[in-house]
Amino acid sequence: MSTTQSDRLRGLLEPLVADKGLDLEEIEMSRAGRRRMLRIVVDSDEGVELDLCAELSREISDKLDETDAMGEDEYVLEVSSPGADRPLSEHRHYVRALGRLVKFQLTTPGDKGAGELVARILDVDDEGLDVEVPGVKGRKATTRRIAFADIAKARVEIEFNRKDKKEEEA
Repeated sequence: MSTTQSDRLRGLLEPLVADKGLDLEEIEMSRAGRRRMLRIVVDSDEGVELDLCAELSREISDKLDETDAMGEDEYVLEVSSPGADRPLSEHRHYVRALGRLVKFQLTTPGDKGAGELVARILDVDDEGLDVEVPGVKGRKATTRRIAFADIAKARVEIEFNRKDKKEEEA
């Protein structure tokens, strides 16, 4: 998808998404046979429910039908929330991942060294993160500060035995 078309779609759809209290995370256009696939990814601090995605999908479809933003060719519209293992790239993504285990690819060497690190996000501010690095072989967990500038990539790790915040509060 051209940058111009992407910018045009973002300008058209962002107000609809914001009216629902959501963030427009991604607009992706791809080919599916002779049809085009338009994938819209939305999120919020509380997550996104299926009913809200369906309602937003109808509104986006109506908006696209009343404009020529998609041209004359057929397309399939998909409105969804990001997957559990989506990359963390924006400040709000890290805030939403508080308490989660994350795999970081670090860029700058230092006393802790560059490379890969798996740690739990404890706190997020404007400059970076405070994380807890799990202990290995009976050692205690340690805390560490990571500046955003030192993060090349970050992705939430799926934990099957993780306690939900609601369960911990009960």
